[in-house]
Amino acid sequence: MVHIPVLLNETVAALNPKPGENFIDCTFGRGGHSLAILERTAPQGRILAIERDAESLSALPQELKEHPRIVFVGASYVDLGEIVREKEFENIGGVLFDLGMSSWHLEESGKGFAFSRDELLDMRYDRKSPLTAADILNRFPAAELRNIFQNYGQEKTAGKIAAAVERERKKKEIATAGQLAKIIEREAGARRWRAAAARIFQALRIQVNCEFEHIEKGIPAAFEIIAPGGRIAVITFHSGEDRIVKNIFRDFCRSGKAKTVYPKPMAPSEAEINRNPRARSAKLRVLEKVLAAEERNANDNQHYEQKNKNPGKKHCFQF
Repeated sequence: MVHIPVLLNETVAALNPKPGENFIDCTFGRGGHSLAILERTAPQGRILAIERDAESLSALPQELKEHPRIVFVGASYVDLGEIVREKEFENIGGVLFDLGMSSWHLEESGKGFAFSRDELLDMRYDRKSPLTAADILNRFPAAELRNIFQNYGQEKTAGKIAAAVERERKKKEIATAGQLAKIIEREAGARRWRAAAARIFQALRIQVNCEFEHIEKGIPAAFEIIAPGGRIAVITFHSGEDRIVKNIFRDFCRSGKAKTVYPKPMAPSEAEINRNPRARSAKLRVLEKVLAAEERNANDNQHYEQKNKNPGKKHCFQF
């Protein structure tokens, strides 16, 4: 399946790339947003492409891997500051976070992200992470599973499904997406089990990859490395993600260090949703860094002092 970048035109317009500017894509995926940005920053603008899943990078087309203006890094955007210093990446016009999964993860990764595929329940973006989705299902107490399903999935039958998981794992270890899907179908009912499964699988993915914690650290890290005038664009697909982003942006605005580019998050058009149903829950928020009040005052004072040092021709009065 071809990955369709969500809110592509809106995101590129919001970041407003100019020739020669460099941008950071913290969740490169299949690179749809980055390639559109590179068209606007030609001939010299570059992309620092960060992707947590090394297998996803390996699966990219060879011509994309060899793109002369893309610098690839297999790491988490939590380490953004360190990555930028190590790569000596400068003149950064903006930073993008697309927090949705790529179609590659659902269709080709083999990691059990989709309930429609009977794959091993791994769900780790980084194979070095300690816990798989199967580990969580088989080791965590039912009460903790219920909290995960409720908090990260907003699933109404979270308690029933958690209890059913606990019963089933006593009989046999839950190892595959198919096993979990059958439990959900039985507990949620034939009419709504697919919606419930989507929420449960989403919740497990978020837990496995500590996604909310990464957002809470990654956006402030991005804010530190952009200059005044630089922008951060974040595309979310989950109300919990969006709440975190909204609160971080609000705090930066209240501090006087930033302003939001749009008063409300942007959503996909009906036409886009018809073309790509996975876009239906997407929201785009954009933050622009500005000079803080104290920095503006310092600049004004510096300008005033410089002016007084060089006041130009003075009039002398004789008495």
